[in-house]
Amino acid sequence: MENLTQSLRESKGARWGALAVVSFTMMTGYYINYVISPLKPLLEEAFGWTSADFGLWNSAYGWFNVFFLMLIFGGIILDKIGVRFTGLGAALTMIVGTVLQYAAIEGLVPMGEIYFEGTFLEMKSQIAYGATGFAIFGVGVEIAGITVSKIIVKWFKGKELALAMGLEMATARMGTALALALPYPMATAWFGTSAMPALSAPIMLGLGLLVAGFVAFIWYTFMDKKLEASEGVDDGASEEDEFKVSDIFNILGNKGFWLIALLCVLFYSGVFPFLYYATDLMINKYGVDPEFAGAIPGLLPFGTILLTPIFGSIYDRKGKGATIMLIGSVMLLIAHSIFALPFVTNYIVAIALILFLGVTFSLVPSAMWPSVPKIIPERQLGTAFALIFWVQNWGLMGVPLLIGWALDYSNPEVLAAKAEKAAGVANVVIPAYDYTLPMQIFAATGALAIIVALLLKAEDKKKGYGLELPNMKQD
Repeated sequence: MENLTQSLRESKGARWGALAVVSFTMMTGYYINYVISPLKPLLEEAFGWTSADFGLWNSAYGWFNVFFLMLIFGGIILDKIGVRFTGLGAALTMIVGTVLQYAAIEGLVPMGEIYFEGTFLEMKSQIAYGATGFAIFGVGVEIAGITVSKIIVKWFKGKELALAMGLEMATARMGTALALALPYPMATAWFGTSAMPALSAPIMLGLGLLVAGFVAFIWYTFMDKKLEASEGVDDGASEEDEFKVSDIFNILGNKGFWLIALLCVLFYSGVFPFLYYATDLMINKYGVDPEFAGAIPGLLPFGTILLTPIFGSIYDRKGKGATIMLIGSVMLLIAHSIFALPFVTNYIVAIALILFLGVTFSLVPSAMWPSVPKIIPERQLGTAFALIFWVQNWGLMGVPLLIGWALDYSNPEVLAAKAEKAAGVANVVIPAYDYTLPMQIFAATGALAIIVALLLKAEDKKKGYGLELPNMKQD
């Protein structure tokens, strides 16, 4: 009890200050995550990309995390060595990956070659370099995510945990909003012309932000040392609670863990890959001017900025976490089902659906992440978050690739017109993409998420995890 009363985490200024610092670092990563999304039409025009090329680049986010298990190794490192070393390493990794992406868009790498020609790995050399950079960045930002999640539990367990997680997510998604709204006008008007856009300028801005985020995390390490000195512990687990590799099997044998992980991959696969294509959807289906098209999906993160902390506070004080996740899954299905209707083409409807999806995107994460510590012991949290993110990365890798393929498959006339234009045929009119099939795929993620949310609610009732109970301890 003496350690508890003297802990730095009892200081509101200290714990909320720590939250602000690490949230800023995550915001810089979320900007780079979506920075090329609004540039899809310009990339197709400047470099001859197809939707499949665009999907391949974005699918690279999960390559190393999924196939080389980098996230799982990162989680083990986090539990064994602690948040300071892991967070600094993750921030540096994001910077390295972004430098390679910048080089690919700027033309500092081979541009006209085809790698692995004639195989299923065939890709343009520019895509190969840029996608590799995005894959490296994906390792860094995902490990940063699990590190920040453990940091928040470290400072807020038994206190305003869901609110703190909600505020961190809200701050991070300010980066998403900037990435959706800013790159197109920056590339065409601020640093270039419509004829020769400076496509690398938005990435250069993101690189500067990442460096600032790295510096911010260095600052956090000093706060973390003060916290542990006040509690008489060292970074990482205590000897009696030290994570053991065998505990992975305990986590994997937990049905509640799998239900949370499946809900995570389904829900985020219906939102994050959608944001990669949302600007292009606004241009092709709803006829929005490309200069402003990114501003519409950019409204979605702003909704989460306001609502995620509110829903998190409700969960802290009133509970009902499993119910909140179920409601959000139903709303995800509704939003994407309406997006999939081919005859609904009014941009006002698109704005309304984006705002509705913003509410959805606030509900599920506000309850899902604070529920993990109720299912998994704290000494295993780093690895548990890593395993959940690893499952999530299967969706973040596969769905963008699937959507890119679906766009090309369902729009052969667009590919034919682009081929004619590339061959020098005069007066070729390139038709708009039909997004019906891709949006039906996104709607399917919502339907499956509902099923998993219902199973999670039933499992909570059976095992007594307390997902429907408040997070804050009552005096």
